[in-house]
Amino acid sequence: MEKLKINELSSKLKNQIIYFEEMNSTQDYAKNKTNIENGGVVITDNQIKGKGTHGRKWYTNMCENITMTITYFPQCDISKMEDFTVKIAEIIKNVVFELYGYKLELKQPNDLLLNNKKICGILTECSTEAGVVKKVYIGIGFNVNQKNFNKDIEQIATSLLKEFNIKFKREKIIISIIEKMNKLISSL
Repeated sequence: MEKLKINELSSKLKNQIIYFEEMNSTQDYAKNKTNIENGGVVITDNQIKGKGTHGRKWYTNMCENITMTITYFPQCDISKMEDFTVKIAEIIKNVVFELYGYKLELKQPNDLLLNNKKICGILTECSTEAGVVKKVYIGIGFNVNQKNFNKDIEQIATSLLKEFNIKFKREKIIISIIEKMNKLISSL
């Protein structure tokens, strides 16, 4: 069981990193945090009440996966957010391909699959005022090094480790995703 190397993330990224060994939900914390910076990342090694879309639960195991929420203050017209979750999924897809040569498939609008099983989910929530997006919260749950899954989801979920029998460095994936997310947000 290897905890995230927060110093490595902090040294490679300019983003504010807020780390907890364990917490209920990165998304809830980010939405309720008043002093989070633009681009702030709330990340945990163990999310015990993770959320998916439509109020579904997101399952994760301690120190095996990526569970994080990135908060941005884009101050852009809401029309620029069209297909935003799909763009995030494309970023994650590209990161995995660029780093490892593995192809994930997009199940629109917010899931990524590997061998027809869910490997990543994205939860995007926006705060708007008069048609302007003030804040966007991007929750990412990505199964990286999880070998065993809860019996409720073992037939429909997978991870990089389960598919390729290789242990992956979560920090490398996180850094690449956030760097590309920062570029996407700056282009809005």
